[in-house]
Amino acid sequence: MAIFVRYSEKYFIMHDRLLQEMNSDFNFSSDEIETVKLYFEPVSYPKNTLLEEAGNIPGHLYYIVSGYLRLFYMDEGGNEVTTHINCPPGFFTSYTHFISQTRSEDHVQCITDCSLLRITKENLDKLVSSSQAMKDFSISVFQKSIAYNENRSRELSVLNAEQRYLQLIDNYPEIIQNVPIQYIASFLGMKPESLSRIRRKIIN
Repeated sequence: MAIFVRYSEKYFIMHDRLLQEMNSDFNFSSDEIETVKLYFEPVSYPKNTLLEEAGNIPGHLYYIVSGYLRLFYMDEGGNEVTTHINCPPGFFTSYTHFISQTRSEDHVQCITDCSLLRITKENLDKLVSSSQAMKDFSISVFQKSIAYNENRSRELSVLNAEQRYLQLIDNYPEIIQNVPIQYIASFLGMKPESLSRIRRKIIN
């Protein structure tokens, strides 16, 4: 169950994080900023909460203020396959299905306790249609998402398991302290025992 955060110091801090990112490259007016605050709803969830379940149309796009989320699906053997782990801050959902409002094969789950801002597709469309700055920002987010997915596909195809792990901890060193090894291993395309061997080799 979500814990709603309203009219508190934490409420304003959560929106400030998002607005700092938006205003770093785009010029939002004061009215546009107030509209963003109105439509992005602050919520908090405990770890292991399923935010979106496979078989449903994703209800929200999430902006991660703090905490870690993962995207995963169940393979034919009933095993969880983690396809994406997001380090805060950043946007997260089953993105293609959220945009197209189609049923997703993926679950979205909190790995840790999370503080988030969320917005529905209907309200996102309202923001984009009423604000050129929001439209430009949304295009930028989409472009970054495409670039990330292309880079991840390249890494999975050209880097070996150890190289993928080293690159991950170089870019996101805090992930090891916050995300269980089985999720990291699955995200990197290997078994947990293989990742454990790699970690022992590096330490030794």
